Amino acid sequence: MAEHYSGGRSLYQKIRLYAFIGIGLLAVIMIFQNTANVETQLLLWTIEMPRAALLLATLLIGFASGVVWTGFRRRR
Repeated sequence: MAEHYSGGRSLYQKIRLYAFIGIGLLAVIMIFQNTANVETQLLLWTIEMPRAALLLATLLIGFASGVVWTGFRRRR
C-alpha cells in the first residue's frame, strides 16, 4: 500500500509560519523607522538609547516571557 505524502506541513503549521514571518517583518520595519534617541527611566536609572534598541529589547523580553510562560503551562 502506497503512503500519500502531504508536503510535510499541515495548514495550521503553514499559517503559523507565515504569521511569525509577518510579525517579524513588521517588527524589523518598526525598529528601523525609530532611530531617534530616547531617555528611559527604569527604577533608579535613567538610560538614553536609540528608540530602535528600546523596541528590540522590549520585543525580546516579551518573546522570552512567552517562551517561559508556555514552558510552565506545559509542565502542569
